Amino acid sequence: MDRSLTSQSRQPITELEPPPDIFDAQALDLEFWLKPRTLEVVRPASNEKAKLLYWKDGEVIDSAYQELCHLLRDVNGKKTAPIDPKLLETLWGTQAFVARYGIEQPLEILSGYRTAESNGKLREAGVPAARQSLHISGRAADIRVANLNAEVLGSLVRSFKQGGVGFYYRSGPRGGWIHADTGLQRTWKG
Repeated sequence: MDRSLTSQSRQPITELEPPPDIFDAQALDLEFWLKPRTLEVVRPASNEKAKLLYWKDGEVIDSAYQELCHLLRDVNGKKTAPIDPKLLETLWGTQAFVARYGIEQPLEILSGYRTAESNGKLREAGVPAARQSLHISGRAADIRVANLNAEVLGSLVRSFKQGGVGFYYRSGPRGGWIHADTGLQRTWKG
């Protein structure tokens, strides 16, 4: 007896295809990447909030870009630096993608640009900070989204294939965070 046939229908049994990965950035429709980009961020370290349209019709809006650079500044060293536009794309893509699933929360920016001095102080205090951190060159941010698990957030950021993703799990009401950068594609847990 052929075991690939059911007894009732005599139809071949076929395995169901797995659903598409909801975090596959390549599966997103082109329109997603062509629409105007508004980024809503919260900076807990400085109690700042902003919702900025920073990209429209294929061009970065300079005044909004400058404000985002200010929001992602080194709040300890009180210095601002240019932020890699590709990092802003990753942040926006993350926020816009989760909004499709009803999670409309600002991105919490825990750390953006850091001066070498601030980065060194973190290392001295035992905080996980690489010596050659991409935060120093404005190419990294530590982020979280309220009510979104760090594993889910990190998997989404990783799906964009734009750089490194670090998973920092912490217990407690604030939870962990994700490091996103525009360096080499890699992942780690810290």
